[in-house]
Amino acid sequence: LRARSPRERGAVGETETLHKLYNLLEAKGFETRMGGVALLLDLCKNSPKLIATNIVQIFDYFALRISDTHKKVKQMALDVLAEMIVILEDALIPVIIRLVEGITRNLNSKDPGVHATAVNALEESIDHLVSLMKEFSHQWSQLSGQALLDVTERITVLVEGVYARSPEVVQRSALPVLWSLLENKALPVRSANVRTVVTRLASALYKVMGTKLQKCAASQPPHVRERLSNILGCCAKNDKVLKKGVHLPLLSALPFLITAWGA
Repeated sequence: LRARSPRERGAVGETETLHKLYNLLEAKGFETRMGGVALLLDLCKNSPKLIATNIVQIFDYFALRISDTHKKVKQMALDVLAEMIVILEDALIPVIIRLVEGITRNLNSKDPGVHATAVNALEESIDHLVSLMKEFSHQWSQLSGQALLDVTERITVLVEGVYARSPEVVQRSALPVLWSLLENKALPVRSANVRTVVTRLASALYKVMGTKLQKCAASQPPHVRERLSNILGCCAKNDKVLKKGVHLPLLSALPFLITAWGA
């Protein structure tokens, strides 16, 4: 048998390293999972190319730690995520939507430590999120069919994170998308799926803008204002019903469950 070349030995070593990382990240013991998170940070610092090349698969494991049931693991994962954003920068673009979801789901944490680390991660990611929303908005105007709906979903997920730092970007990038959808421009088909996507975007915008959304709509045609009012009215009714503990059918389609589409 011939000896392996340095390149082959390097490839084998990288594969073994990744398997070790995955095993640690999905371990049963929380301290072992924390060891996996620590290893990921070490690899980001010392082998950033390896992490960047395999970022999608790595995030399949790491995303679970961002929402870990053990707060120490979750808090450590959010701390590491903030450092990853600085180190990897654009290499995180393939997983940016899942990254945003992981952060925003922890912004409402009642644990002050988890909340603080989520805010820190959001601060580190905000420049990337702003650029991403601008890019999605630009792409949206050139799309049709299912691609148009997919990009709308991604804009929806970014709304909360971007508005916290740059509300003007949301108003310039996301509002025109909503107005166009409410005018029925460039819609692929009239279907429940389209209505769900539009409602999610409107709900996400109302969550961060409040009544300012309706003020911004004042300059839109009457039928756009009416459709927006109907959507927000349905959102309010559904929210009241849920707070009373009443089960609603098709719960996954409710507009305020913004992140449900990516689950």
